[in-house]
Amino acid sequence: MKRSYLFAAIAILFWSTVATVSKLLLGQLSSFAVLSYSSFFAALALLILNIATGNIKRLRTYRPRDYLITLAIGIPGTFLYYIFYYTGTSLMPASQAFIINYLWPMMSVLFAALILKERMTAKKTVALLLSFLGVAVVAGGGALAGGSVMGAVFCVLGAVSYGVYTALNQRFGYDKRLSMMFFYATSFVLTAIINLARGDLALPATVTLLGLAYNGVLAMALANTAWMLALERGRTARISNLAYLTPFFSLILTSLVLHERPALTSLLGLALILLGILIQLLDGKKAGAQGKK
Repeated sequence: MKRSYLFAAIAILFWSTVATVSKLLLGQLSSFAVLSYSSFFAALALLILNIATGNIKRLRTYRPRDYLITLAIGIPGTFLYYIFYYTGTSLMPASQAFIINYLWPMMSVLFAALILKERMTAKKTVALLLSFLGVAVVAGGGALAGGSVMGAVFCVLGAVSYGVYTALNQRFGYDKRLSMMFFYATSFVLTAIINLARGDLALPATVTLLGLAYNGVLAMALANTAWMLALERGRTARISNLAYLTPFFSLILTSLVLHERPALTSLLGLALILLGILIQLLDGKKAGAQGKK
């Protein structure tokens, strides 16, 4: 159990740096360039991990159809999600972008209902509306005032993309370590093609390249792998709840590094989003208890 919390802490630690690191990188490179380099490092790290653990041997059981499905799942999960999030972050303060993007847990609930046909209860509906209200508060208090309403739209689209991804990932249930490797490899290939077409082929400075390696290896590959290990080794409900500490740590980091003082509306919006998530979690626990009777 203790090891599961250690893995969860590692994931939360590196996820909390995403907003700050992304903002710094986007000051040097385009959204497509940041995703291209970061995805390359993430895919490479996961390839090494799968080879070292022998997990790569599972590919022998994959058919051409499995590869196509896995690649298709990765398009909303890594390619679209990160492009939308990075674009939104480049248009507005990192703290606001991260809070709005945290709509993704409720988007996962919504698309579980649409794709997996899970029942949409009254509590889930209220939770979803509260989360959307939270986004509106953050956007109205900061994004509109700063002239970056499109930044808020892109962050919401990122959350929607991730909601689609989680539902599809749950539906097909492929090995997650191999899947993540394919997801990031897909993002690298797609963004590399786009960068080539745009002529955006400049090699980043050494410091920027190190930041991209950090983003890909630690904030993407290691964080996601650690989170999966935490869920596998601990109680899913308890471990999952720890993820909601991430935006608070992220706000502290953006304040210290980027000197972004969170607005009162941002904190209120975050509270509404987390309240919606909490209601959804309580509804899920009640449904689970009823199913055990």
